[in-house]
Amino acid sequence: MATEQQKQKQKEYEKYVKEITPTHSLPLNMAKAFLTGGLICVIGQFILNFAKNKGLDQEMSGSWCSMILILLSVILTGLNLYPKIGKFGGAGALVPITGFANSVAASAIEYKAEGQVFGIGCKIFTIAGPVILYGIMSSWVLGLIYYILKSIGVFV
Repeated sequence: MATEQQKQKQKEYEKYVKEITPTHSLPLNMAKAFLTGGLICVIGQFILNFAKNKGLDQEMSGSWCSMILILLSVILTGLNLYPKIGKFGGAGALVPITGFANSVAASAIEYKAEGQVFGIGCKIFTIAGPVILYGIMSSWVLGLIYYILKSIGVFV
């Protein structure tokens, strides 16, 4: 009898979980990510072209483009709009430089109540820190591999 009750409870639980679990459409999510990331890149390309037309060289135009995209991301995060963009666009909003800026700004906003030093100062890189760490580590390892392969003549 006890096992019959357990089976019934298990079925009820599975039904409940199925009801509250959101369903996602992979093709729709991919399309949203593509559109969101594409729109961010179009904005970046517009900034890049505008800077070049104002007489800046490629490197300086790229720097201005990055700074403006970061600024826009931080402003949108402060206005609580970037999380909505991220929810809609998924990885399309998280992968570009704007997503990284959002993660840093969101941490600063979240911990500002704890003060400048122990809040913002200590916790600002809680999300972005691992990205920085593993980015630097992987680039260092790949650079070392490239150096070794170039030393032995694999690359000219």
